[in-house]
Amino acid sequence: MSKLAVIDIGTNSIHMVLVEIGTDFSYKVMDRFKDMVRLGDGTFTNSTLSEAAMARGIDALRNLTTLARNKGFERTVATATSAVREAKNGGEFIQEVEAQTGLNVQVITGKEEARLIYLGVGNSMELSDDPSLIADVGGGSVEVIACNRKQMLFGRSLKLGTIRLKDRYLKQDPPTKSQLKELEKTINDGLDVGLKSSREFTFASVVATSGTAGNLTEIIYLRRTGKPVPQLNLATIELDEIRSLEAELAQCEMKSRLLIPGLDPKRVDTLLPGAMFFRCLLEKSGAKTLTISDKALREGLIFDFIKRNREGLEAEKEIPNTRRRNIILFGRKCHFAESHALHVSKLALQVFDDLKLLHGLGDQEREWLDYAALLHDVGYLIRRRQHHKHGYYLIKHGDLSGLTVDEVDIVANVVRYHRRAIPHKKHAMFEALSGPQRKVVKFLSAMLRITDGLDRSQFGVVQDVSVSIKQCIQFDLVCSTDPELEVWAAQKRAAFLEKLFNRPVQFVFQIRNGQ
Repeated sequence: MSKLAVIDIGTNSIHMVLVEIGTDFSYKVMDRFKDMVRLGDGTFTNSTLSEAAMARGIDALRNLTTLARNKGFERTVATATSAVREAKNGGEFIQEVEAQTGLNVQVITGKEEARLIYLGVGNSMELSDDPSLIADVGGGSVEVIACNRKQMLFGRSLKLGTIRLKDRYLKQDPPTKSQLKELEKTINDGLDVGLKSSREFTFASVVATSGTAGNLTEIIYLRRTGKPVPQLNLATIELDEIRSLEAELAQCEMKSRLLIPGLDPKRVDTLLPGAMFFRCLLEKSGAKTLTISDKALREGLIFDFIKRNREGLEAEKEIPNTRRRNIILFGRKCHFAESHALHVSKLALQVFDDLKLLHGLGDQEREWLDYAALLHDVGYLIRRRQHHKHGYYLIKHGDLSGLTVDEVDIVANVVRYHRRAIPHKKHAMFEALSGPQRKVVKFLSAMLRITDGLDRSQFGVVQDVSVSIKQCIQFDLVCSTDPELEVWAAQKRAAFLEKLFNRPVQFVFQIRNGQ
């Protein structure tokens, strides 16, 4: 299982979802958290995040990231939407978040937000072959998306979020008729522009996401049945029900709205513009029913992460060790001959283990030999000639996650010396190493030279090797067929090992099954 924390920094709330991604690339929600920090309060009147709002946001993100890490969710995807996107000091806020929490937040465009919402909804409910309309009402913006089960037909980000509309129009409690009239005109004008491309469509359904839609549904369902809604996802509410609730909200003062059963107190000032928006949307679309989806941006981020990282997730399942997995993924990026690299690594480690009495190296050096054997031919990505030198360059500049600078230097040097010239102080990259590091590079590269030769044909002819230390160093090879080419190649590369251990090297083979 791969663990992922997804954080959505919205205008109204900051949400975090903790998920485990299975080996079949499905995901399971382990926990959800929400903090309604109202980051966008006042932002849309002066285009600036207030100091108080930023402090609330940073505190919430610090708590959420600490919680995720304590639960073992180290990998995080975090996005911010319209409030941060539009604020003049949005960049300053993002920098401060990273400085105080270590969180790398991506500020996404309205178009990208629409795409991710479609991805979340489309992978969580059955859409029709005929067009559907999705609306996600946030605090700063509304994303409207025309789509079918196969594709997103268009997506628009409209500046009609509930906090933005509340700040601009609903300045009295209760609002005046003229304020409500202006609010409705703004919503309808925005929808005329946003839905302009959809005039030729007849929508099979209108789907609403977000907390505003959810709270409207909770109130309406409670009125309709006298019971709480058992499940928000796929619940439906009717246009007449939305009209009735909107009219009541418009006439009430804030303190009276708080008495409405099911109303979330934190939405007491923003639910009215949300209800009006959904009423106008249904009237414009010709639909009578609103279907609720409890999946949207956050779920879209999860599906997008799985899609973008499928290779890496497959590798996590295949190769549990993080460092080794990153080495192999780097090799794949370089289009290395993977079966050959894995086989050379296997043989190299067998040789390392049997020669331990002579070289005296430990588990850490064994690991470096494994990595160098896996990457010894990545230089072919540039060209065959001098691929050992090209390999050194690629490894040095390959951003090998999980390896220290010193480890990268050692692995790169072992690859550099797996063929042709042996390590020499005249070589700047070798001279830059410490004395103990140079000794390690010599031993590891000498072993890698021979084991690379033992798979000269790249057919795995030499299946296993064991080494015995006598007057000579004897390599006993177990082979699938006559290893003439492999023995010839290994003998050509054995001189450096002979020099290091002051013993001749010889090769003895047997063909498996006595053939």
